[in-house]
Amino acid sequence: MKTAVVICPGRGTYNAGELGYLARHFPDPRLLTEFDAQRTAAGQDTLTALDTADRFSPARHTRGDNASGLIFAASYGDYLSIDRERVEIVAVTGNSMGWYSALACGGALSPQDGFRVANTMGTLMQQALIGGQLIHPWMGEDWVPDLARKRDLLDLTARIGAKPDCQLHLSIDLGGMLVLAGDSAGLQAFEQSVEPAQQRFPMRLPNHAAFHTPMQEPVAARGREALGSDLFGQPETPLVDGNGRIWWPGASDPQALYDYTLGAQVTQPYDFTRAVTVAAREFAPELFIILGPGTTLGGAVAQSLIVADWRQMRGRGDFRREQDATGLLAAMGMADQRGAVAKAERGQ
Repeated sequence: MKTAVVICPGRGTYNAGELGYLARHFPDPRLLTEFDAQRTAAGQDTLTALDTADRFSPARHTRGDNASGLIFAASYGDYLSIDRERVEIVAVTGNSMGWYSALACGGALSPQDGFRVANTMGTLMQQALIGGQLIHPWMGEDWVPDLARKRDLLDLTARIGAKPDCQLHLSIDLGGMLVLAGDSAGLQAFEQSVEPAQQRFPMRLPNHAAFHTPMQEPVAARGREALGSDLFGQPETPLVDGNGRIWWPGASDPQALYDYTLGAQVTQPYDFTRAVTVAAREFAPELFIILGPGTTLGGAVAQSLIVADWRQMRGRGDFRREQDATGLLAAMGMADQRGAVAKAERGQ
């Protein structure tokens, strides 16, 4: 049996290749029916209808009120699918919206209440749609850390954000990437101030608001009005949040967990790099399991481990050698890696 830290993905991970993910992988039809019932009661398309659509529609599937529910359900279904005879889960963390999934996986929220939180917050974000996000690398394609480059980009962000007619903030510290959020003027000023990188950055993220910034204060307030603290309890598995803080079973304050989740987690930067670093150093797992949907978070996890100097990895080549030798990362959105950690599924 191997020890593992489980990592839950955030927005932007259910795309065309993931259409049908729940139909293929979700292991508990009754629970999926309960999620669908919540959606129906709210006047929303069911997850089943979205997941089994004839074709993927970016305008429909990537909206916050649809994407959040799809991603939560896919992640939680994958968590249920982990083979506990082969894997001992020692901690859970997540990226951005993945924190809501982590709360359910770690037992601080029931699966039904976890879905309620994720779906409610995704819907509120979509209704408000305050600001936007872009992503830009501070590492090169070799994944060798360039801390001077990172400081320069953060300094530029601060200077733009300090202008009276612009809003720009660090949203997520995401391995070798910075996710920035702001208003149109702030995002445009950044795009015009940096050299294009790797032929695709800076990249705007469609249907994303200015998550994890003070611009989301109204959304956080509406979330607290809609969701009571009685939903939250003690975690059953240690949780590592977006500040790198560990919420221990039997020693956590559910009210404080609620306050963080619907407060600072919404309105302050989310440090995914630190969350992965703390999870690695504190729990020393033999592998990191990245739940589906999607396969895009693996690079950020690997880059975060490089920043942490985990197993003396200093760049992309070191990570590839470690991955080939030990299977350090298992992304459940990839069929070959899924098989290494998941129970056999229907039809297999």
